[in-house]
Amino acid sequence: MDDFNTEKYIEQRLQQAMAFLEPLQPGFIDILTSPKKSTVVNFPIQMDDQSVQVFRGFRVLHSHVNGPGKGGIRYSPNLTYAEIAALAALMTWKCALINVPFSGAKGGVCCDTKSLSDNELRHITRRFISELGDDIGPHTDIPAPDLYTNERTMGWIYDTYDVMHPGRNNRPVVTGKAIDLGGSLGRQLATGQGCLYATLRFIERIKPVGISSLKDRTVAIQGYGNVGSSVARLFQQEGAKIVGISDSQGGIYAENGLDLDALDEYKSKNRTVVGLAETMSITNEDLLELECDILIPAATSHQVTSENADRVKASMVIEAGNAPVTPSANQVLSEKGIIVLPDILMNAGGVTVSYYEWVQNIENQQWSLAEVNQKLNNKMIKATDAVIDKWLSLNENLPLRQEDDNAPQAVDLHTAALVVALNRLLSTIEERGIWP
Repeated sequence: MDDFNTEKYIEQRLQQAMAFLEPLQPGFIDILTSPKKSTVVNFPIQMDDQSVQVFRGFRVLHSHVNGPGKGGIRYSPNLTYAEIAALAALMTWKCALINVPFSGAKGGVCCDTKSLSDNELRHITRRFISELGDDIGPHTDIPAPDLYTNERTMGWIYDTYDVMHPGRNNRPVVTGKAIDLGGSLGRQLATGQGCLYATLRFIERIKPVGISSLKDRTVAIQGYGNVGSSVARLFQQEGAKIVGISDSQGGIYAENGLDLDALDEYKSKNRTVVGLAETMSITNEDLLELECDILIPAATSHQVTSENADRVKASMVIEAGNAPVTPSANQVLSEKGIIVLPDILMNAGGVTVSYYEWVQNIENQQWSLAEVNQKLNNKMIKATDAVIDKWLSLNENLPLRQEDDNAPQAVDLHTAALVVALNRLLSTIEERGIWP
């Protein structure tokens, strides 16, 4: 099995891309490998049963090269500083690739949301934000929803910061808010919508394994949170057949396609997709190995590894989650002719519409849904074209690989995307210069 974590993932991806970077001054790359600022806080919360529990929270600002930090706040019992720091770096790359004026950040609290009441979650959120103080701000570091947080959590963050900083327009301090609090139309579906736009552009330009459209294509999705559920809906609207879905409890399979309305109703009552009528129960591991045209890992990291990559049967893998396919697994999939669409592009719709929300808040405006989606589509197409063009260019310049020779492996789309992002960041660093 891959002895793997998110920190190693970032290191390996960076090493793969560095071989193709334009010449740069010594030490420049070090600016992008060390977080600018890291904050670790421990704070007590009085629980509903009157006991006191201490929680640990993190916020890592990876960079300010392209503007204020931008990145989600996640709640997970297994959260570590190393993971948060690595995901903050990933956000820096993502913002550069999609070309929005943000740099990367990430944060979170070590807690299990499934064992906490709404009242306890509210207290944890407010105390965490108060502990961060001015480490976050509309022009400093702007949080957003992530794993096990949502627009309600963002509302608590906004309100806490607003109470602490009265007399200002504080709406831009956080994105992913409810519409009534200044949230953007289209933000809730933004990651899935961006994933769809980029997928359609890839299909249009490179037609992977003969796939010319999403119509009648079978799709399996690991993860049925905000991203997975929106991807399922949007791909189904394009004519795809969703045959498999999973969540943290397990998965379900239906050869003729799932009824998403029935699925949503069932999950809201039972808090899992497992057990839906007229479906076969499967494990999360089984879902990754289903016979399907498109596999979409939209849950946690490192799900497709060197151990199970050879059993993946999909023609195309779309990384809707962060780092779901390890570099070694990506190589196995490439050798099998399975194309992998990279996470730093495929899930960049969320940060793109977060940027639009931030702009609307600063200007005290609200754009129509059509305007938001049109802007998002334009961004995703430009970024997708940049990745495809770089991918074609890098592979065109490689020597032909013969059996048993030492010519380089073909460059994958993930490496091409990272080369585009890093070249933009390094160019910005060079143009800004080193202060003082």
